[in-house]
Order: sequence, then structure tokens, then C-alpha cells
Amino acid sequence: MLESEKRLYMYEKVAEHLESGVHVIDSTGRTIIYNRKMREIEGMEIEDVLDKNLLDVFQFHSEEESTLLKVLNTKEPTLNMKQTYFNINGIEITTMNDTFPIFHDEVLIGAIEIARDITKLEKVMRDHMHKRPSSLYTFDSIIGQHHRLQDAIETGKRATRNSSPVLICGEIGTGKELFAHSIHNDSARANHPFITQNCSSLRDDMLEEILFQDEQEGSSPGDQRPSLFQQAQGGTLLLDEINSLPPSLQEKLLNFFSRGTDLPYDVRVMATVNEDPIDAIAEGRLLKELYYRLSIVSIFIPSLRSRKDDLPEIVKYFIDQFNHHFAMNMKGISKEVMDIFHQYDWPGNVRELEHVIEGAFNLVGFEDEIHFNHLPFGFRQRILHTAVGEEKQDESDFLYQSGTEIKPLELFIEEAETYYIQKSLKHHDFNITKTAKSLGMSRQNLQYRIRKYGIERNAF
Repeated sequence: MLESEKRLYMYEKVAEHLESGVHVIDSTGRTIIYNRKMREIEGMEIEDVLDKNLLDVFQFHSEEESTLLKVLNTKEPTLNMKQTYFNINGIEITTMNDTFPIFHDEVLIGAIEIARDITKLEKVMRDHMHKRPSSLYTFDSIIGQHHRLQDAIETGKRATRNSSPVLICGEIGTGKELFAHSIHNDSARANHPFITQNCSSLRDDMLEEILFQDEQEGSSPGDQRPSLFQQAQGGTLLLDEINSLPPSLQEKLLNFFSRGTDLPYDVRVMATVNEDPIDAIAEGRLLKELYYRLSIVSIFIPSLRSRKDDLPEIVKYFIDQFNHHFAMNMKGISKEVMDIFHQYDWPGNVRELEHVIEGAFNLVGFEDEIHFNHLPFGFRQRILHTAVGEEKQDESDFLYQSGTEIKPLELFIEEAETYYIQKSLKHHDFNITKTAKSLGMSRQNLQYRIRKYGIERNAF
């Protein structure tokens, strides 16, 4: 091994053990060092980046160039430079970078970047500083006549009269945040902030920082962003999926709330859980004392599968909404589709139904009614798999059953191609390079098809 090769090998080994991201490019923009931490930050495999040109792998905002390439052009270092960009899978990344040019005998040979990941913290702060118009969410937006839903609405309306804590229980997609907004908007706090935080979306240390940073030792006013409690002053703070908080933070919240009249903020606290709270307590995901503290008012929202008689009214509501959004005049859904909706269990509840109808609006042509072939491909696949399991029929029989017209060959091929690409991406954990290789196509060709068919990673 040449001395220069040995030296590079040792540098790479050192970089692998650093807890900061390290990315080194040569004078042409080609990556020559890409350490473990940088791969974690950017969600990439080393073979996707090493020996590739930076612009072939990452996308940057039109108004913002790569800090690495900027240093190559200016030959001047940049310190504490925030940068937002996208990896090869279209995932947004935000880092704080120190970037330096590399010279050898006064000749520029490359650039090195030391990066710190602030993606999640930046997103949280951006989301919470954005206040949504209060008029968007009211009790009138909650659709359905089922007695359990009406009981929940009545409890919510009574809760508008005071500032007691509220615990809202229900499965994912049932509309827990909609209830929280409706309570806030119908209360005396309506003209004050409504701040929400999903407790499952951040690392424990980040959650503690944004919840209590102004109370931590050594903090002083003006040197930190306001905590969630400060932002919600006079209004409402919603802690979404509080059962996902670690016990240590639940304990700290409990101690905070136990201060009663000594609390430094005038904030109404609401919380949601996406499971039965008794089960969460029994299995150690929710502190019993915190449950009692937050459940002064408890609201239980029924699942969609338990109130399927509400389906026609909910479907009509969404069709009216999307008619306005798409400037269309859709009359409704076919009897076949309504029958399918009644047979389906709706694990994603009302939110899933909304997405299915919106997807159908994107597929209809000149028809004035949504038919089976207009439903999103993924939803039809789930229906298909259910039908196969129950009736042991093959896919071709299902495609043409119940009076469904035979679809054009081009449409059938497009759906089959979308399905096969989805399965391949899932098999390779959405690694673009490996998937493209297994499908026998270029990476650019695969990315084009992913954009064309609207394939998203979180759909798996």
C-alpha cells in the first residue's frame, strides 16, 4: 500500500468514529470521504454517495447552493452555516455546517464539511411558530350521528366552559386533534395561541428541551427560543400521543402540573392517547398519576368501523370539500363503492377515508360518480387481498367482478408497474440504487417513475 493510500485509509477510520458528520469532496465535487455519522444524518448508504458527484446525489433549493460547493468556488471557509437540502429519496435534511477548503501546495484540491443534524428540531420550531386560523376547526366540522360520537361532541362542548385539562382518546385517524381545536375555538381562549406537539416525533432530549428549556439551569431570557408553554401563553397546549413519552418525561410533566397555582404560565393543557389509556397504564406506557391529572375531562372518540352508518354523510362531506378544491361537480360514489366501504374495516379511520376519496378525485375523467376503478391503487390492492383471503379467487377474477368494466390495457399496465416498483422498493428498504439494479433500469429512470406514479416511502 502506498504511503498516501495508507494515510487516506487512516483518516477514513478516524472519521468513522466521530460523532459529527464528515463529508469530503475533491476539486470536481466528487465524494471521497463520507463517514458513518453523515450517513445516519442523511439516511444514505455509502455506495450511494462515495465516488459520486454531489449534485448527482443531493438536491438543493434553487436559492441555496451546497455549502461544500460554495467553499470550492470561494476558497473561503464558512462557519455555523445552516443548510436545508434533500437526499436521493426526496427526504428533507437540515444541518449546521462548518466547511473548509483543502489546499495542497497552495492548490485547491477539495473541501471538508463537519455537520450537525438539526432536521427534527428545525421542523418542530417551524411548525409551532405557525399558527393555523382558528376558524378552520369547529364542532360543526365533526360529521356523524352515531350516539357515541354525539356523546363525545357533547362532552367537548361542556369542556369549553372551563380550563380543566382534557384527555382525548381514540385510534389514529379518528379526529382527536379536530376535537382539541374545536374545544379551544369555542372557549374563552379562542383568540390566544393553540400549540400542538406530537410526542412521538422527537428524541427524548429534544422533547425535554422544547418543553422545559426556559426552566433549565443556566438559561436566561433571550438566549433561547421560547418553550412550548411560553408559546401557548394564554391559550392551549396539545400534547399529542402522550403515551409515547418516556417515563422520565412523564414524571417531569407530572411534577410540573402538580405545582398548581404556582405554575408560571396560564396555559390549558390537552393530551391525546391513541390506545385505551387503561391498557397503556397496565403495560407501563402511561403513568397512572399523570393520567388522573390530565383526565379531569375525558373524551373517547369511536372508530369509523364502529359507526359505519355515518359513512354516507362523511363521504358526502368529503366529496363536497374536494369538489370545491378540484373545481369539479362529482355527484357521489357508486353503489359498488359504497358496499366496499361498508365491508372495509378502516384501520386508518376517517383520515384514511379522506385520503381514499381525494385519491379517487385524481383518477376520475368525465364521470360524475366515483367507481371502483377510480379508487387509489393501494386501496384496491388491500380490498383485493381481503377478497382473495375470503373467497380464494384470483386477481384477474376480482378485477372484472361486480360489473366493473374492463379497463384499458395502458391503465392496467401502469397499475401493475406501480405495484411492482412499490414491492421492489419495500424489499430493498427504499434504497434507490439497489432497487434500480434489481429492476434492470437506471437510477434516474426509477426516480422518474417514482415521481410519475407518486410513490411515497411512508405509504409502505
